[in-house]
Amino acid sequence: MLAAAAQTLISRPPAAADATLRRRNPWIPATSSCFSGRPFVVPSPLFGNPRLDPRILRASSRGGSDQMDNNESFRPKEESIWSQQLLGFVRTNFLPLALVSGMSFGLMNPSLGCLAHKYGLSKFSTFGIFLISGLTLRSGQINAAVEAWPTGLYGLVSILLLSPFFSKLILQLHLAPQEFVTGLAIFCCMPTTLSSGVALTQLLGGNSALALAVTVISNLLGILIVPFSLSKFIGEGAGVCIPAEKLLWSLIFSLLVPLITGKVIRESSKDVAGYADRNRQILSMISAILLSLVPWIQVSRSRSLLLMVKPAVFLVAVGIGVLLHLILLALNTLAIRSLSAAFGGRGAVFAKKENSRAVILVASQKTLPVMVAVVEQLGGVLGEPGLLVLPCVATHINQIIIDSFLVNLWLRNDRMLNYSKEA
Repeated sequence: MLAAAAQTLISRPPAAADATLRRRNPWIPATSSCFSGRPFVVPSPLFGNPRLDPRILRASSRGGSDQMDNNESFRPKEESIWSQQLLGFVRTNFLPLALVSGMSFGLMNPSLGCLAHKYGLSKFSTFGIFLISGLTLRSGQINAAVEAWPTGLYGLVSILLLSPFFSKLILQLHLAPQEFVTGLAIFCCMPTTLSSGVALTQLLGGNSALALAVTVISNLLGILIVPFSLSKFIGEGAGVCIPAEKLLWSLIFSLLVPLITGKVIRESSKDVAGYADRNRQILSMISAILLSLVPWIQVSRSRSLLLMVKPAVFLVAVGIGVLLHLILLALNTLAIRSLSAAFGGRGAVFAKKENSRAVILVASQKTLPVMVAVVEQLGGVLGEPGLLVLPCVATHINQIIIDSFLVNLWLRNDRMLNYSKEA
């Protein structure tokens, strides 16, 4: 119906009054849409595609110039634009918004979070997160990263072997409560993020297959390595004994089993695989909601202790987390450039920016779900779980924000470089 109306308006000859006005004012072009009968085209604020404004179509079909002179007929509804912009912002930043909302609800009404903890809701949420990860895991993308295996190998070494050493340095700090420091030290021993690094790599146009391969392998190996890293770096520094073998089996059942289950379900049914691929954004939002349940429960349980924490102390803990992420970014960037110079210069696989940028992003981030699962399994051995998790939630959000700015900087530099080459 809209196309028919548009065709009618396009084929309609200009009105006599419009022609007279053009003769009186030669500065008004004959192709102006006000006089040619063509409808206005306005951009959609959410998707950026042009669409016909129905108010202009109605005004044109009536043939009245009074509606054309009225600014209200041309002005899109500000409420509609703001609502679409708000929805776009929520979709883009759904994970950090969900995490912040979970913590806020825990502080405002802790009774529901305590009830959820009583019935073990956090265990089901962790299972659901990794089940969704298995459902959306594509085998072809992992196989496509074989060519850049040296770069991926460095990423795994950085994530699982180098970054845990920073936990020793963090444990030398003293804050009240000390759980803030211990939580950040635990965070250093974690594998990379499950989705943020891959998503930013795709946005950047980097080697997303390499980023996905490093993400999957580091999280699988992390289940085996993290318990022993915690026992070596955190247990000795905190003066406690961490049951590494018990933690290993707990992580296998809570993380590895749902991940493999989701992958098997995906491979056994093409319909399930197609549904997962078509609804990746919805599944990602569900995963974010499940993840937000964990800080909600932890903060609800520790609300009385959290209210006793001075805001300045919490800001110091957040600053330590930001500094940690910046150090990891700088370290991985320097290491990639050094390896590129040592193994063939610009022709090396390390020198390809789509490979190097992918590894820099994923090797500098730490995952929150695995950290939360580890804290759950420790059962308060290293301190109050809510206090351990809280600075890591803030660090997780901050690392996504920082890397988003970094990706925009890289994209801007690439556009400037392409423009200079064309000039």
